[in-house]
Amino acid sequence: MHEGVSKGLIFDIQGHSIHDGPGTRTLVFLSGCPLRCAWCSNPEGLVLQPQLMYKPRLCKDCPARCVPGCPKGAARQSENGGSHILFDRVLCDSCDTMECVKVCYMRALQTSGKWYAVDELMRLFNRDRCYWGPEGGITLTGGEPLLQQEFVLNLLARCHDAGIAACVETSAYVPRTVLLAALPCIQWLFIDLKHMDSGRHRQGTGVPNELILDNLRWISRTNWPGRLVVRTPVVPGFNDTVANAEATAEFLAEIGLSEINLLPFHRLGASKYGQLGMSYEYAEQPAVGQEALEALAAVYREKAITCHLGSDTPF
Repeated sequence: MHEGVSKGLIFDIQGHSIHDGPGTRTLVFLSGCPLRCAWCSNPEGLVLQPQLMYKPRLCKDCPARCVPGCPKGAARQSENGGSHILFDRVLCDSCDTMECVKVCYMRALQTSGKWYAVDELMRLFNRDRCYWGPEGGITLTGGEPLLQQEFVLNLLARCHDAGIAACVETSAYVPRTVLLAALPCIQWLFIDLKHMDSGRHRQGTGVPNELILDNLRWISRTNWPGRLVVRTPVVPGFNDTVANAEATAEFLAEIGLSEINLLPFHRLGASKYGQLGMSYEYAEQPAVGQEALEALAAVYREKAITCHLGSDTPF
């Protein structure tokens, strides 16, 4: 069996979260995403393979063991002197052993992404569940958690059988059959809706929005008893207009949804782009101001849609 089927690639696990579903929760960040949002705060989770992350600030007084330790010859010392290392990222992406990380005693080199079996996660959840409280549980996020569909559906089924409440954060840019299989095991669902214009959506995320809109329509017509909250990251210059808010509010009202989260853009993941050898076009972009967010929220409230500002969603 392929490793991606028997195991899931996870780039982070966080306990004691209070922002991604009711109660206290354990967050599981799954690698791989079909979107390429230019502002993404988790670039280490974009591809479905472990990623090499390099922190030059930790690369001090080091004998550069990673250079001879790399079997592909992807690492070399900077020609300008100093201890910093340059990496051929094409060669790094083809590496599945990360020998350089194993010989880096300064932890300047680290691997983002580890393969987990369902049983390993279930042991972790059973350890954490005494801290969740009656409303807590797990939240699967990413990346796009439903991209690793066979692994995630297996995990959700095991959680359902164990009485563990599950929340999923998704772009909904996935086949409907995956949602159909997942919904019976999910109590809460957050779906990102980044722009109502499909062309602008493609410009900002790399994909059109028709599949996302169709999946939202479909879920709203099912008898699924869970709670669905639409989320929109408010990104300056991309979707922070009143016109887009009006179009989104009209769409939600049309399909019978009445709740949205407006998440202000932030640059908390900016440093990770450098660690991955990637450029970040939003490095100098300030966040949307509170006054502008309130103006957008007023658009939704005029349509009788409950609008939450920030990541807090009352449950």
